Amino acid sequence: MRRPEYPRPQLVRDEWVNLNGAWKFSFDDKNIGLEQGWHKDPSSLKETIEVPFAYQTELSGIHDPSFHDWVWYSRQFTVPADWKEKQIKLHFGAVDYRAWVYVNGEYVGFHEGGGTSFSFDVTHCLTGGEETVTVRVHDPSTDETIPRGKQFWEEKPASIWYTRTTGIWQTVWLEAVHPTHLSSIKFTPDIEAGDVQLEWEVNGDYIGKQVEIEISFKNEIVTKDTVTLQEEYTKRALNVFNHKIFRTGYHHDGWCWTPENPNLFDCVITLKEGDQVLDKIDSYFGMRKVHTENGMVYLNNRPYYQKLVLDQGYWPEGLLTAPTDDAFVKDIEIAKEMGFNGCRKHQKIEDPRFFYWADQLGFLVWSECAASASYSEKAASRLTREWLEAIERDYNHPSIITWVPLNESWGIPNVRSDKQQQNHSLAMYHLVKSLDTTRLVISNDGWELTRTDICAVHNYNHGGKDELAKQEAFKQSLSTKEDILQSMPAKRSIYAQGFQYEGEPILLTEFGGIGYKVGEESGWGYTSVSGSEEFLEDYARIMEHVYRSEVLHGYCYTQLTDVEQEINGLVTYDRKPKCDLEEIKKINDQWHNDIIKKGE
Repeated sequence: MRRPEYPRPQLVRDEWVNLNGAWKFSFDDKNIGLEQGWHKDPSSLKETIEVPFAYQTELSGIHDPSFHDWVWYSRQFTVPADWKEKQIKLHFGAVDYRAWVYVNGEYVGFHEGGGTSFSFDVTHCLTGGEETVTVRVHDPSTDETIPRGKQFWEEKPASIWYTRTTGIWQTVWLEAVHPTHLSSIKFTPDIEAGDVQLEWEVNGDYIGKQVEIEISFKNEIVTKDTVTLQEEYTKRALNVFNHKIFRTGYHHDGWCWTPENPNLFDCVITLKEGDQVLDKIDSYFGMRKVHTENGMVYLNNRPYYQKLVLDQGYWPEGLLTAPTDDAFVKDIEIAKEMGFNGCRKHQKIEDPRFFYWADQLGFLVWSECAASASYSEKAASRLTREWLEAIERDYNHPSIITWVPLNESWGIPNVRSDKQQQNHSLAMYHLVKSLDTTRLVISNDGWELTRTDICAVHNYNHGGKDELAKQEAFKQSLSTKEDILQSMPAKRSIYAQGFQYEGEPILLTEFGGIGYKVGEESGWGYTSVSGSEEFLEDYARIMEHVYRSEVLHGYCYTQLTDVEQEINGLVTYDRKPKCDLEEIKKINDQWHNDIIKKGE
């Protein structure tokens, strides 16, 4: 079995079973499976697929990239004998795009949204013997109003669009919980007060039960607390700095979380009735604050210059699904080896395991939802639902410092002047801000911004090595605040009509994309070079212009890896360096001014 690791690292319980591995599978191109009762008798499913890999991938064992909008899955499982008297939950990490789930032929639930997790209580469907789970999936290949991100709506990948992912693409698993159990836990750090605010909810007969909280740092207990429950929802603030200055970020990072010192607190939350343990969850959090001030992004109340790399989150053998948990680690380590302190996860709500490793290893993340291609009222509501689920699932990860609901006017192609689409951009900004007050939000990364916490600009007009006039124009366009705000790098204004710059930090959040062919690869980049030495020279030239800007307070270079026909990565699609990564680090580590002139 691939992907055997625990799939929800922010909320860990002991009693779980991984359902990845071989499943029965079938295409249902005529959409006859439901009528013919495949959910009750899955014997019509003749093929085998390796979950959690989509049928389009090599690792699935099928490797068919053509359109198949309806597919079915089924497998048998046995519930451990010692799970009697427990509630049994069936979890799906992610299924693209719509899923109907049946257990022993009985319908248990429906979910729409290709990037977020969901679960169902299946206790009532179980027989106590060999059980069967069946999943019917609908993924409309050509529908441009679903959040599809980089998944192309035409059959063959081209330009910036990649092969689709259909069906189950993250771990499927079972979990046993007591009828009275913790249903949610939320951590909100307050580094000024030295507190972490805990919020939790309990399902079942909770009145009079106790919740014990134990917080430790580097295996030493910092604080404990016990709360007797009177309500389903409870909130408590616990102090972890305890008036000790070296725990704060005043002199150095102290016990705060940063990419340089990814300090994490372990937290064990136990729900008890007397001496009986009803539920126990292992979790963690980081003491971290992000805000903007004077045209700069601040991390833990200090200006922090972000050096990000665009990360598509694709792998040649698994597409959206990482082939192993170590693949997440490798990508983060490669990026850090090159001197980047974070990434923008592009057009993909990533697997929670990636965020876990970003937390552990110290790596900033801008989290971005897949966009639709076209606008409609349905498209707007679909994106909204997916964001609600993404923020609820991923709120506790300290590595995530920015949410990116919209990108380059994808899904809102007329936002420049269309009031309805502008209102959708504003609605997404304010919705996310209403759900999470602790992070930054970008209304439309790239151009045609409305209300936003960061002025995020995309500019690929750096020119080739012989295009001296274009190089000079690129350099000038980044030089001052006035130059960058008046630029139209994609022949689009930086702000939509009726909106203007209001002093927010300005970051160059897509640029570069130098194409460099390695081996027999073919493809494209925004400019092209023919060798590693020329690649480094071009990279150094572009980065010199970025670092000399008087207004930029960070950047996101395109991109970490090649993907399919795109050969503009710093490493190849299979993660082989295109040049000496130490040389990239030297360029990224060159001096730049962390403090910029006050925004006006």
